[in-house]
Amino acid sequence: MNDDIKAIEAATWTYLDGLYEGNVDKLISVFHPTSALTQSLDGELKILPAEQWFEAVRNRKSPKENGLERGDHVLAIDLVGPSMALVKVKCQVPPRYFTDLLSFLKVDGKWVVAQKVFMTETAA
Repeated sequence: MNDDIKAIEAATWTYLDGLYEGNVDKLISVFHPTSALTQSLDGELKILPAEQWFEAVRNRKSPKENGLERGDHVLAIDLVGPSMALVKVKCQVPPRYFTDLLSFLKVDGKWVVAQKVFMTETAA
């Protein structure tokens, strides 16, 4: 189980590095091709296929390029079972601050994000 935690943590940091750097290849490496991002926006459930999100990341300046301070935190890794885990992270692209719940599944021996559920808070 310890090797699984290490693999999940490494994948989580690859995700956070990809976000900060705007490196879509890093993001693709940890997301399953069928994954999606889900949030509640103005009281409505919004679902975005990961591929559409990757395209948005490709077409914007990264937090690193904008000289923004990095503020990533892995808050919890819950290894639910031998093939499922839930990871809670905080990250920022000021003035937006995100809390992500990453649902990991072990597919073909590799831990991948199957679903990202997130919320955004904006600093006043």
